Amino acid sequence: MASQRKAGAVLGYLNIIVKNLVNLVYTPMLLAFVGQADYGVYQTANSFVFSLTLLTFGFSEAYIRFYTQEKAKGDECDIRRLNGMYLMLYIVVCTVALSLGLLFSANVATFFAGSFTSEQVGLAGELMAIMSFNVAATLFSTVFDAYILAHEQFKFQQSRQMFTSLATPGVAFVLLNVGMGAVGVASAQLAVTLTLLVLNARFAIVKLDMKFDISRFDGSLFRAIAAFSAWIFGNQVCELVNQSVPNMILGALSGAVTVSVFAVSINIRGIFVSLSTVMSNVFVPKINRIVAESDDNAELTRLMTRVGRYQMFLFCWVYCGFILLGRFFIVKWAGEGFMDAYWLISTMALPLVIPLCQNTGIEIQRAKNRHKARSVVYLCMALLNVAFTWVASPYLGYWAPAIAYIASISLGNGLFMNWYYHARIGLDMGYFWRRNLPVALVSAGVLAVCMGFVHLAPVSNWLLFLVWGAVYTTLFALAMWRFVLDGDERASIAAKVPFLNREA
Repeated sequence: MASQRKAGAVLGYLNIIVKNLVNLVYTPMLLAFVGQADYGVYQTANSFVFSLTLLTFGFSEAYIRFYTQEKAKGDECDIRRLNGMYLMLYIVVCTVALSLGLLFSANVATFFAGSFTSEQVGLAGELMAIMSFNVAATLFSTVFDAYILAHEQFKFQQSRQMFTSLATPGVAFVLLNVGMGAVGVASAQLAVTLTLLVLNARFAIVKLDMKFDISRFDGSLFRAIAAFSAWIFGNQVCELVNQSVPNMILGALSGAVTVSVFAVSINIRGIFVSLSTVMSNVFVPKINRIVAESDDNAELTRLMTRVGRYQMFLFCWVYCGFILLGRFFIVKWAGEGFMDAYWLISTMALPLVIPLCQNTGIEIQRAKNRHKARSVVYLCMALLNVAFTWVASPYLGYWAPAIAYIASISLGNGLFMNWYYHARIGLDMGYFWRRNLPVALVSAGVLAVCMGFVHLAPVSNWLLFLVWGAVYTTLFALAMWRFVLDGDERASIAAKVPFLNREA
């Protein structure tokens, strides 16, 4: 399983690189084939139908915890009943999602007649219908996804995600060339999703011997799962509010240009988040297993600290690199009019260092069924975000949601959650920060030195961008090796790198 986790992490980061590289090509390709207007219709329909994924109510995240508990008891009959319950549950969820999606499609004029032409309304209806089947297939695949993840089959999971990243634009390109337009893009997504559903079901049932028992519905187990999932669902709603509502408020109160600058900032901020979640996701089954078997807080603290240390290294390297070189990148990628996005990203991403190096703590809370307090606090922070954005947007523009976001992350994810981990969950956060704070401090020192050098020779072209990136990365690695890594970490790295091994 350790090799699966390592492979999963490596493939996960490779997936992030591939996905972002593909998106750099895929979006301009869609615009070239379908035009800006139809692309806007496609994105609007996609956002509308995507909201149906909330119908999972957090059940998928709950599966691993309850599977691990049943596995610890050693009763295969209970696992089959759990699988059967999830199968029936998701049949209902998929049926409801598909019905609502087709209802949206049939009444599309009610939503868009005021802003779309009649042709665009018709296109939106077609897209919503196709996307509704896509969402239903995606939700049904969750039954098998959760089982695969519970068995820590990360190689298959990440390979499947890479297949999605590469296959969707490939199939879309073929369908676009035969003149299917935006409908072809939606059809490509559906084709890939159905293929993945078949692959997931086959792997879970044939390879992992997944079995179902639908002869008896365990009402008490369902109530326990529903109570556990409700607070996860609350978190999902808060994340949706934090991601989408500020854009809508800015659009209503400050104008389209303001929204576009903030949207670019949100997109790049999302990259920081994805870099962290890859590492924590592969430890979800192990955390649930520790809690189910021993609930050893010392072991959980060591695991959270070790994973958090890797996440801190990666976050600091990327964040400081962005501070150093991001201004040039933003201008070249988005244009001169998006210069403020650099400052928005720099300020909004900084407080993220705390929650992004503590993502395993979220899974520890869930495994212990102690995630209610987090959901309540996050809901309060989301309401604060929306209220401040609404009041301040006419005066501060995109800085209103940025300030609200910084405050909510610092207070909720930072101060409160660290107190809660230490005082209520039982983790040693003093130990966590003694191990991880030096990474941030040394990173700040490297950034300060590099900023001084770059001031003497500013980044004015792509060659200098690459040169300074290489210099910065080299200095960062040397500083971490000299001032941060302990003896065991150096020995572990030296054993895997022949050049360092010879030196050692």
